[in-house]
Amino acid sequence: MKFLNFRKKLIRDGESLDDGHEKLNRSLSVLDLTLLGVAAVIGAGVFSTIGFASYHGGPGVSVLFVLIAITCGFSAICYAEFASRVPQSGSAYAYAYVSFGEVFAWIIGWALILEYAIGNIVVAISWSGYFNNLLKGFGLHLPNWLSRGYCAAHEPITVLENAIKAGHKITPEMKRQALDATKFIADCPDFFGHKLLINLPAFIIVGLITMVAYVGIQESKKLSNAMVILKMLVIVLVIGLGFFYVKPANWSPFMPNGMSGVLAGVSAVFFAYIGFDAISTTAEECKNPQKDLPRGMIYALILCTVLYILISLVLTGMVSYKELNVEDPLAYVFEKVNLGWVSYIISISAVIAMTSVLLVFQLGQPRIWMSMSRDGLLPKRYSKIHKKYKTPSYATIVTGLLVGIPSLFMPSSLVADLTSIGTLFAFVLVCLGVLLLPKIKKESNKFSIPYVNSLYVVPIVFVLFFYFMKDKVISAFLNVGSEGLSEVLFFIFTLIFSVLCISAVVRRMNAIPILGALSCLYLMIEIPSNAWIGFFIWMAIGLLIYISYGHKKSKLNQNNLIK
Repeated sequence: MKFLNFRKKLIRDGESLDDGHEKLNRSLSVLDLTLLGVAAVIGAGVFSTIGFASYHGGPGVSVLFVLIAITCGFSAICYAEFASRVPQSGSAYAYAYVSFGEVFAWIIGWALILEYAIGNIVVAISWSGYFNNLLKGFGLHLPNWLSRGYCAAHEPITVLENAIKAGHKITPEMKRQALDATKFIADCPDFFGHKLLINLPAFIIVGLITMVAYVGIQESKKLSNAMVILKMLVIVLVIGLGFFYVKPANWSPFMPNGMSGVLAGVSAVFFAYIGFDAISTTAEECKNPQKDLPRGMIYALILCTVLYILISLVLTGMVSYKELNVEDPLAYVFEKVNLGWVSYIISISAVIAMTSVLLVFQLGQPRIWMSMSRDGLLPKRYSKIHKKYKTPSYATIVTGLLVGIPSLFMPSSLVADLTSIGTLFAFVLVCLGVLLLPKIKKESNKFSIPYVNSLYVVPIVFVLFFYFMKDKVISAFLNVGSEGLSEVLFFIFTLIFSVLCISAVVRRMNAIPILGALSCLYLMIEIPSNAWIGFFIWMAIGLLIYISYGHKKSKLNQNNLIK
């Protein structure tokens, strides 16, 4: 344990100890921050995953958007408190450093690298798919070997082979997809005995976005704001026009598969919200981070939630929820009502929306690396600031390569659950970290988290949880030691919930961060066990790097600034 240091960074006058570093340009206003948040959230969720959630939950999926928004809202308030107290780049990494200590800061920074990198690879591959469809609309076609990655092209064949080996039922759709994939691959050129397949559009868009992020936050802001305004106009058009074609009968029953059907879309809906925390990585580039950063995060969350609810109601009102398990639900419903021109506009908007998501994530990850480098946990070159553009230049280039190269060959079904689990882990630590911050007097020009006494709120939630989950709780305790990973995780969550409930009541803690942490923890245990295994492996690799490098090179270790 001597290699796992829990030394903390000090907070002095609202800032962490990062003196002596070259600063970034402060040019972001609260409007810019809000639009960056919308850019990060309104992307693949509204153009793709919302269809999957609606298929399972029916019109009731709008309720799920509210529940997820409340969960994210708790986290956003905690992020806002940290942003006011620790107004520097680094997001949850920087916040964990001042609340939990160095090893937790490294762990969360490593988890955020996973979130941002995999998230952007998935978005880049999805962007390529929409872009190829747009080209086809203009009568243009990329050669097969340039339009899809090697692993992605072989994926339907692999799925069929694995199903045959496992003895699972083989559906006609699986056979058709595998046959189409075989024909697709056959048309590709040979390269040293293997078929040559690369996803060139995905690599190019990552390269272009990286160039914009490299040039500066001002240029990135202008491009992001323009894309957000354009896609917002399209979404308003979709909502306004779509309501004229809504058939109220499609909203009945409101929850056709009950609450379990609604909750089946948890992963899809939460994935739609991933990214709003990226706003906090730009703290050092905000004009007034202690006031504007909290507002930007909360405004973006509220705006996106309203849009998601309205869109879900339009989708499930225009057609039956049973028809929405498609990759492009928005375009699909307008084609069903013979408005093909609208579906084409939606396809263009989808490309723009995903481009803005790529930009925000490509801005966020280098700034996390920059903060980790400043603290000595990564080599110094990662904190190098370009003399002219005032951006973390080296970290930005590395981020571009880390995302661009895998996007050339990775499949579109890349385990996005890893992105969700890394994000939720960050949310949990941020929520709990607020409880460890020293008390200060409220100031009118700074955000301060409102106090809600846990004495009654948390026990009520505890009782409701056990009432609705009593069978699962009893089963978890009776069969402990003979269950799978998912059941073990639920058992651990129940214990954590119990301990937090007692601590919150006895110490009269603020209920907001407690409820935020518990909400995120529950969403984490709902993620498939395969993603947890991948997450544990990623964390183990990260700890090895910390022990071999960060532990020794840490700035706090060298300066003996131990709290």
